[in-house]
Amino acid sequence: MKRVVVTGVGAVTPIGNDAKTFWQNIKDGVSGIDYVKVFDASGLKTQIAGEIKDLEVTDFIERKEARKMDRCTQFAVIAATEAVKDSGLDMEKEDPWRVGCITGSGIGGILTFEEQHTNFMEKGPGRVSPFFIPMMIANMAPCQIAIKFNAKGVNENVVTACASATNALGTAYRHIQYGDNDVIIAGGCEATVAPTAFAGFCNMKAMSTRNDDPKHASRPFDLNRDGFVLSEGAAFLILEELEHAKARGANIICEMVGYGATDDAYHITSPIPGGEGGAKAMELAIKDAGAKPEDITYINAHGTSTKYNDQFETEAIKKVFGDAAYKVAVSSTKSMTGHMLGAAGAVEAVVCAKSIEEGYIPATMNYETPDPACDLDYVPNEGRVQDVEYAMSNSLGFGGHNATIVFKKYTD
Repeated sequence: MKRVVVTGVGAVTPIGNDAKTFWQNIKDGVSGIDYVKVFDASGLKTQIAGEIKDLEVTDFIERKEARKMDRCTQFAVIAATEAVKDSGLDMEKEDPWRVGCITGSGIGGILTFEEQHTNFMEKGPGRVSPFFIPMMIANMAPCQIAIKFNAKGVNENVVTACASATNALGTAYRHIQYGDNDVIIAGGCEATVAPTAFAGFCNMKAMSTRNDDPKHASRPFDLNRDGFVLSEGAAFLILEELEHAKARGANIICEMVGYGATDDAYHITSPIPGGEGGAKAMELAIKDAGAKPEDITYINAHGTSTKYNDQFETEAIKKVFGDAAYKVAVSSTKSMTGHMLGAAGAVEAVVCAKSIEEGYIPATMNYETPDPACDLDYVPNEGRVQDVEYAMSNSLGFGGHNATIVFKKYTD
């Protein structure tokens, strides 16, 4: 099996439109949550979200091309372009059949869907854009990235709700391990701060209604958490076969060493009590990494700030780690970014990669009142300078999807 390393990262998030700014704001504990501005949410129970701010898309994508892309795909192309630049790859020197792109997006182009449905209802079928379908379908994100970089290898989009990007990274990891590709641009994108999607989550009663205090609304593992905060964005990592990276003198950020995926087979939205599906995904990923639970320094938890996710994920960690559960640092950076659904796992994979590279464990912000059911070390409110040997990221999605990936400090 081939070894797989991370050689570049890119991000577009509510706390930074590039990976450097994003990571600095993660370390500084900055919140990207504020009142919804892209539409009038005053009639909804939740009126806050993590929106992308001050991003001029045409600074990165030609106006003509940008008009053919949903907001979700625009984010993907921008973040992927940054990751490729960060990696130092020269695509003209690469065999295009050995370069792939795999993305994760749980919903895809819902903004386009809403806009075109409005056109249909108000103006008639003749006013529906001929670009409606290719803008809406989620596989257009990897397609547009492939066109931009002439990447003719594996190309697909994974749809597993909030586990989408983590499954995408795991799938990309396997393709390189098996020798099918040398390089894969892998990550996730989502842009669901849209009226219909927002109303749907509101009516599920899944989102926080702490409208009077947006910055402190996302509070994973805190006793007084009252739901997740919806956000949008994208992140991409360049996964590369080790010898290929070494041959071109690439800067290696860390090594990807483990992947596990399961399903609860229990309920369409609720995680299974006790977290056995998430526990099994962690077990598989740690075994795949050739590690033991006690080797893991840091877990970037799914940590959505909902009652059952945080409790059951805590129980799952205890199942896998035993006594070591109380020694591993666990934090949820959704306390700052909000929940990017299908893109979340990629954003949090960037956090894991940077935590290993810099020796820093980010905090769970807004942690004020301990929950007896959530009693691990959640790195409350202040990050730590600490050597990170192994970092693990969990993603759990509607439908019972569980995905875990493991990164390790690179040594030759």
